[in-house]
Amino acid sequence: MSTKNSSRFTPLIIAICVVIGILIGTFYTKHYGGNRLGIINASSNKLNALLRVIEEQYVDTVNMTDLVEKAMPQILAELDPHSTYIPAQKLEEVNSELEGSFSGIGVQFTIQEDTIHINSVVPGGPSEKVGLMAGDRIVMVNDSLFVGKGLTNEKAMRNLKGPKGSQVKLGIKRASEKELLDFTITRGDIPQNTIDAAYMIDDKFGYILISKFGRTTHVELLTAIAELSQHNCQGLIIDLRDNTGGYMEAATRMVNEFLPEGKLIVYTQGSKYPRMEDYANGTGSCQQMPLVVLVNEGSASASEIFAGAIQDNDRGTIVGRRSFGKGLVQQPIDFSDGSAIRLTIARYYTPSGRCIQRPYENGKDSKYEMDWITRYEHGEFFSKDSIKLDESLKYYTTLGRPVYGGGGIMPDVFVPQDTIGVSSYLIDVSNKGLILQFSFQYSDRNRSKLNEFENENDMADYLRRQGIVEQFIRFADSKGVKRRNLLIQKSYKLLEKTLYGNIIYNILGREPYIRFANQTDATVKKAQEILEKGEAFPKAPSKTLSEEDKKDEGKEKRTAQAYGRIEDPAQGFRFAAVC
Repeated sequence: MSTKNSSRFTPLIIAICVVIGILIGTFYTKHYGGNRLGIINASSNKLNALLRVIEEQYVDTVNMTDLVEKAMPQILAELDPHSTYIPAQKLEEVNSELEGSFSGIGVQFTIQEDTIHINSVVPGGPSEKVGLMAGDRIVMVNDSLFVGKGLTNEKAMRNLKGPKGSQVKLGIKRASEKELLDFTITRGDIPQNTIDAAYMIDDKFGYILISKFGRTTHVELLTAIAELSQHNCQGLIIDLRDNTGGYMEAATRMVNEFLPEGKLIVYTQGSKYPRMEDYANGTGSCQQMPLVVLVNEGSASASEIFAGAIQDNDRGTIVGRRSFGKGLVQQPIDFSDGSAIRLTIARYYTPSGRCIQRPYENGKDSKYEMDWITRYEHGEFFSKDSIKLDESLKYYTTLGRPVYGGGGIMPDVFVPQDTIGVSSYLIDVSNKGLILQFSFQYSDRNRSKLNEFENENDMADYLRRQGIVEQFIRFADSKGVKRRNLLIQKSYKLLEKTLYGNIIYNILGREPYIRFANQTDATVKKAQEILEKGEAFPKAPSKTLSEEDKKDEGKEKRTAQAYGRIEDPAQGFRFAAVC
């Protein structure tokens, strides 16, 4: 055969050799390699196979339980920022925050100078029944010394909480007694309120602060509204600032109290989760009540469902700063060992069709969680003009007001963060915890006198006569923060407000503290002003739509029709595309 002819068959020969090689390799793999390789190559079984290989063949002994516990959060972090793993030992604590109660001894405490100080005792709780008092110090738990540098809030909670009916023995140091006092406390159910304050902020309007959306929040809201109604409440301020959310069902039930029948509250949808819609059923107790809702960068999830439903339905006015931007729905899934995951299964959308989930990158939770720093640096906390709204994500409320998706609820009325009076001195004493330390120590030393006051205003008047700010300045100086008169003068009002507020909180509790703080809160003042002027119900835009807006509106309608549903703006909402 000529060289020319042999070169013609060379590619064919090479191909045949490759095929024979593959067949031989497959034969030896199947017959001599066992089935382990096949298992590992099946993607659905890779993780199980990997763990089994490590357990059977790794050079050192491996704690497989610990390895899995560390791997679970890492795997979920690759999905989205809100899919999380909860170890068994933390699940009860996480759930109790939203379930409305937990089992414990019924005290509120802080750790000062390596010792547990009881700030207050829950009325009717286990500790009050045996005689524990505010100001007591817990120094022994079950006959073991329970003080020192290793004492943390987590360790204290772990030892003081426990199953209902179980007992714990405490050694108590009381200022009026020379010897330790011994108490045996039977743990019981301790209620967890999610509404921290509900009161008439003036003669006409009520104020309700909701810290989270838990199992009991709707019932708490109904109780608060009933109490305010007895005072002839003519308008409401619902404060959701720094409310990180909770149960979506709690939010929808609460919105239902304010919307007329047939109004959409929220809808959810995911790739494996069919679209589900929640509508108001017309049984709400406050359908005509003027309403202002307060939000800020700490308002997230269920808070945004509430605020978004009110805004898109033109039911009330949203005041404050842009909310967090969490539009993902988590499903709790429990494991047999007591641990659980919260897996994102859908996105939620406000009635106008907005998905308000802000952008994120899988596996980069730290950047996502620190978004508020980026907002701060860009000036968003101080100027509405610093917020860049995405015109491609423009939607419209029932009245035709433009609202935007892609990153939180933008308030109707922007109120910047108040920085008047902030100085380097104030920042220094705050960061070192000196304000909290002084406030607690002053409260503890003067508890008997301070207990004479029944309300925050009388206590504040008394504190002004005691020269509290000057006492604090001397305290801070003893802790290494030198007196700086010009800076102190600049921050005097803020120092006074913060110190008084902390002392009021320590003695009278959270609601009196909130009432005191709200007296000078710019966002609350703006809400009162809106109610007073009768401007809580939004009005339709007075100007006609621009040509660009008309194009956007037409695009929305076409997109909605693609989903097979469109409603007249006077009757309901136009549904935009799912983002």
